[in-house]
Amino acid sequence: MYFHRIRDLREDTDQTQQQIADMLNCNVTVYRRYEIGTREIPVSLLIKLAQHYQVSLDYLTGLTNKRNIK
Repeated sequence: MYFHRIRDLREDTDQTQQQIADMLNCNVTVYRRYEIGTREIPVSLLIKLAQHYQVSLDYLTGLTNKRNIK
């Protein structure tokens, strides 16, 4: 599921959950729930995350393993 990808991307960039929550303008507790998969991420936030990490939505949601945007 995509929640594994958002955690991995955050850790790969050495960012904290608080930093990403701030960037998304949401509460860190809500963001933690996104990362563990207990709360559904709104599409608008998935788009922000994809832009932030410079990956495709397909990669972020697990539809492809190709990380790069063409």
